[in-house]
Amino acid sequence: MLKRVFVAPDPGRVRLRFAARGVLGIGFAVLVSGLAGHTLVGMVTGGLAALLALFTVTDATVRGQAVTTALLPLAGLPVLAAAAELHDQPVARDLTFLAVVGAGVYARRWGPRGHSLGVFAFMTYFVAQFLHATPGRLPELYAALLLSVASAAAVRFGLWCYERRMPPAAVPAPPGGRGLARVTTRQAVQATAGAGFALVVGQVISGERWYWAVGATWWIFVNTTSRGETLVRGFRRVMGTVLGIALGFLVAVPLQGAHLPTAVLLAACVFGIFYSAAVSYTWMMLCVTVLAELLYGLLGVLEPALLAVRLAETAVGAVGAVLAVLLVLPVTTHAITDAWIQRALRCVHSATAEAAARLAGDESADPAQRVAELEQLLVRVRLSVAPLVHPLNPLPARKRRARHVLSLLDDCVREVRGLAAVAADPEASHDARLAAACWRVETAVEALTGGSAAITAPTDRPTAMDPALAHLHSLEQALSELAHPLRTASERGMVAAE
Repeated sequence: MLKRVFVAPDPGRVRLRFAARGVLGIGFAVLVSGLAGHTLVGMVTGGLAALLALFTVTDATVRGQAVTTALLPLAGLPVLAAAAELHDQPVARDLTFLAVVGAGVYARRWGPRGHSLGVFAFMTYFVAQFLHATPGRLPELYAALLLSVASAAAVRFGLWCYERRMPPAAVPAPPGGRGLARVTTRQAVQATAGAGFALVVGQVISGERWYWAVGATWWIFVNTTSRGETLVRGFRRVMGTVLGIALGFLVAVPLQGAHLPTAVLLAACVFGIFYSAAVSYTWMMLCVTVLAELLYGLLGVLEPALLAVRLAETAVGAVGAVLAVLLVLPVTTHAITDAWIQRALRCVHSATAEAAARLAGDESADPAQRVAELEQLLVRVRLSVAPLVHPLNPLPARKRRARHVLSLLDDCVREVRGLAAVAADPEASHDARLAAACWRVETAVEALTGGSAAITAPTDRPTAMDPALAHLHSLEQALSELAHPLRTASERGMVAAE
């Protein structure tokens, strides 16, 4: 797990810059809140608002990110007001919380912006419970939220906007088009049901910290689609929480809220959250757990018994999520995985066609964009297949088949990337063999996505003097080898019950 976080590839040091900017942006927001005369509660609110503004906004373009960031207060302020006004009305407070959960998940149908606004609205309500916000605190909390979002935006879009020097991020649309609406509707119902269970049982465990259970259910549903993905994410959340609580006993409890060391460790936790999020949900949750413990230390309420409650509430939230995805409108792992694999295969064909057109002299053809999209699609395939390759999966044959598919898709990405690099060379030339090879790739993709087994492996191996043909040959080979595991998965289901 350590290797996965600290040795994982970081092209362009994007993760490192993302994490460093997160620390800088949140630190600046807290400083501004302090200079504005806000209390510790206001500064904590501001810091968490800045974290969300820097972490959850993922639009493909800088302009889109700026618009979404500007819209965050519109989603957060009304929710904050509702949470504060309903503080002393438990039934109305709880029902409103469940409504925010359902609306936040439902908003994902509007893409990254809807997702970001939904997360911000939920977390604003959550933070209000965390800080026991009351109507009398609203003016300060409003000011802290607005100042912190503005401060985070100043750092992100002014001081350090490294995205301006990068091509727009490829964000593939989820498969199915209108199917996304059906999936988000199902997930909204599932999340609301799971959160309802977590809320009720969580209050039995603790009348003060019940919201941790709801928060656990919510975050398990984020960035998941199928029940298999949700189950794996629930396991990783509990694992990260357990490790975080163990670490909290060693560092957070002894500090007892001492300001300087706590501030240093908070910065380290923020860095860990941003740096590990893309590669390890377990590590991210470890950092989130320690961050929460340190904040409780600053607020003067941290004690060992509270950590036990934190673990119990997280377990309840995970159980709520598991029951919801298993019993309420389940979305199967196989159906989602198959859809993402087919999207990836069609992108292989599109990238190949763009590269062939570029080699033929079409300057407008740009295979690099297709390669970026293909790499993002492979990330989605890996996320979807995660339940099948998990160490606790009791079905070794399906685990081997899933790993074989991932390995062959990796081969496809590598060969397409190499082909695009050759096409970018202005001295590269085109001949009839390239056109024939591209046609064979198209035929192979159509056969794979259409469920046909009629794929012929290439026979003639090109020489090293023909790099484009060599990449196309290897690509054909990988596609032909994919036919067997994909056909077997289609006939038997990549997992039985999933």
